[in-house]
Amino acid sequence: MGLLLASCAGEPVANTFDLNAAKPVSARPMRAQLRVRQPVAGIDLDSDRILVRVGPEQVATLARARWSDRLPLLVQSRLTQTFANANLLRRVGGRGATTSADYDLDVEIRRFELDVAQMRVAVDLAVKIVSAGGADVAAAEIFTAEAPVASTDGAAVSAALDRAFSSVMKRIVAFVSTRL
Repeated sequence: MGLLLASCAGEPVANTFDLNAAKPVSARPMRAQLRVRQPVAGIDLDSDRILVRVGPEQVATLARARWSDRLPLLVQSRLTQTFANANLLRRVGGRGATTSADYDLDVEIRRFELDVAQMRVAVDLAVKIVSAGGADVAAAEIFTAEAPVASTDGAAVSAALDRAFSSVMKRIVAFVSTRL
């Protein structure tokens, strides 16, 4: 297992992986405008490295594997694209959006990792729909998904995380569509 985890020696990164936007079932367009804010994440998840849980209190990163961007920016981008794919809202803003919105979608990335002991990936996002002024929380929910992974290879791990994240994104779109 030591060979699969990144060391502090700064070994070269061989592979870069991406996440895909989900393709939820289209719904009727809503009148509200939504802005997907940049997710917050702990220091271990606020990077371009793929996180590996090696014990209850111990994490590392997957050797020679990175995301194509910092994870919070990647999650924001793909979630924004997923809302656009659903044709749910008139206007969805994401990274760098300066447009006014009726609501903000606040996202906290709680888990986005490979659990080596279980050979499963886990995605855990806490989501709040907040009025644009930020004073009122219209709705909040936690979305989780897990998926098995056959190996600790970067391609296998990133594909499993992509599947779990896709499931979470579809449920977030459904959640927002019933609340706004």
